[in-house]
Amino acid sequence: MLYDALLYDELEDNLVQCKLCAHRCKISEGGRGTCRVRENQGGKLYTRVYGNLISMNVDPIEKKPLYHFYPGSRSFSIATPGCNFRCEWCQNWQISQMPKLMNLPHGKRFMPEEVVREAIKTGCRSIAYTYTEPTIFFEYSLDTAKLAQAKGFKNVYVTNGFMTPEMLEVIHPYLDAANVDIKAFRDEPYRKLMGGHLDPVLDSCKLMKSLGIWLEITTLIVPGMNDDSEELKALANFIFEELGPETPWHLSRFYPQYKMVNKSPTDESLLIDTKRMGEKAGLKYIYIGNVAGKDNTKCKACRHPLITRGGYSVRLTGLDQQGRCEKCGTLFDGVGVGSMH
Repeated sequence: MLYDALLYDELEDNLVQCKLCAHRCKISEGGRGTCRVRENQGGKLYTRVYGNLISMNVDPIEKKPLYHFYPGSRSFSIATPGCNFRCEWCQNWQISQMPKLMNLPHGKRFMPEEVVREAIKTGCRSIAYTYTEPTIFFEYSLDTAKLAQAKGFKNVYVTNGFMTPEMLEVIHPYLDAANVDIKAFRDEPYRKLMGGHLDPVLDSCKLMKSLGIWLEITTLIVPGMNDDSEELKALANFIFEELGPETPWHLSRFYPQYKMVNKSPTDESLLIDTKRMGEKAGLKYIYIGNVAGKDNTKCKACRHPLITRGGYSVRLTGLDQQGRCEKCGTLFDGVGVGSMH
């Protein structure tokens, strides 16, 4: 079913230009954009995935991963098919690439009010637009987020960051937090392995920060793709200088997926070395993901343990009800910590 799309210009000869993501696709009559879910019919742009739910789960907010946003809470997580990237290691490629592999996306018809109703039933604190790229189901996420906010829910994007400033300006009053995956710090892998560019992602991160959206960054370290120490150091410096030293950075271990099934997993020692490098560069909160063991949060001033994690079990161990370190009184950087008490 087709729904009216937002954020596009009508051009001559029934051509349209989409302004949703940084591809800014020009789409001819009967054609679709790079995402394969936005279609030009009669010189008007439509979305094919509005309400077309392909995945729906209740997740710990830490799974997004968001470690400083209502820690210990649960997030009602939804996705439609499609993505504006084609990452060769995508762990959700069966649904993210579905519109490119099949003629039509398949999913369950589930409208925004139904999403919010289910979120209420499950006792979640937030709604997360995740698993695939939320930018390409923007209209659906926007309408859902508006209803969710009215019911007291927070809204979260887990995103590749390849959206336009126009899109962020529309969504930001309803978007409380985002985890942006900065997949490399060179344009070449973005072009060759993802089908995008780096600069729009960095611009999105800076704009989100300026708009007051709580921001955390993830980098999946893929052997031979983005594991150069100088590149990772440059990324750490970008986060420190442009996003702030209190911005959490999640370093995730790569496991063979999709078109990279023959690659080896990331060596854990590289993740540990990168974390040390990032801390030396001045970042206050760095976490290692996709590995066994605890990844606790410590006070940025005195290093006293504040939040203890075992898997997705989360406990406050050193924060008072005002969100301050019980040992030295330093305020915790994050949102919603008081809700854990």
